[in-house]
Order: sequence, then structure tokens, then C-alpha cells
Amino acid sequence: MTSKHRQHARPDGIDPAARSRSRRRALQAIYAWQLNGGSMAQVIEQFRHEQDMEVADLQYFEDLLRGVDAELARIDDELRQFVDRDIAQIDPIERGVLRLAAYELLFRIDVPYRVVLNEAVETTKRFGADQGHTYVNGVLDHAAAKWRAAEVAAARG
Repeated sequence: MTSKHRQHARPDGIDPAARSRSRRRALQAIYAWQLNGGSMAQVIEQFRHEQDMEVADLQYFEDLLRGVDAELARIDDELRQFVDRDIAQIDPIERGVLRLAAYELLFRIDVPYRVVLNEAVETTKRFGADQGHTYVNGVLDHAAAKWRAAEVAAARG
């Protein structure tokens, strides 16, 4: 990590910009995995070699992908209560964002829910359909209210 990147790291050593890049790369990897199949280990290895990962948090990138893979059945099951169609019918970008954010909301409680929602919305704006971010925001807002009820209540105040 260069000194330029270090100056933006928080006192706990987490670089929010590197994490954002990790989420974007993770979405691209999940998208490819959803469309092409294969193992997540193969996707991770492919992205390690083909993508510019030097400015991303590689450990977090891999945690996200391994976590989505390991918890996919639970993630999809939990998301079903908040979506208006079968998970498989959701646009692949939006589905990938929802799975990624659901993993963070359910299993990475060290990441504030507002960060998860903001990153999901911004990533969808960047890669998804024109109004995809409003769908993602609505689903995740309801999910966070249930899965992180105490945190959401404290933030809303």
C-alpha cells in the first residue's frame, strides 16, 4: 500500500476506498460466476490474475466472494421475503448486488448497515440498469430494518 492510500485509512487500518473497490470487483466476479457457473475458487483465481487488484483490499474481496458462495442458500432464502419475484428473475447485476449486500448485512456486522446500503446503491448506479438502484435500495432498506433492527433504530433515532 502506498503512502497515498495509507493516509485515507482509518485508525483501525481499514481503507474505505480500497473496500469500495473490493466490492466493485466482487460484484464483477459474482456477475461472471452467476452467468458462467464454475466454482467460486476459479472465479477468485481468474480475477486475481486478470483484474487490477493492487488498489483493492484483496482479503476483503475474497471474504465477500467466499462468503456469498458459502451462504448462498441462506442469502437467497432471506432475500425472498423482500423481493417481488423469484431471485433467478432479478437482473444479474441487481441480483449480484443484493447477494453481496445481504452477505454483508447478515454476516459482516462490523460493517455499518448504512455503508452496505450506500455501497450497494452506488455500485448499482454504476453497473446496473437505469432505475435498478431504486429497486436495490428498497429491498435492502427493508432487509436492514429486519436484520439489523437495533442498529437501524438507533440511527433513525
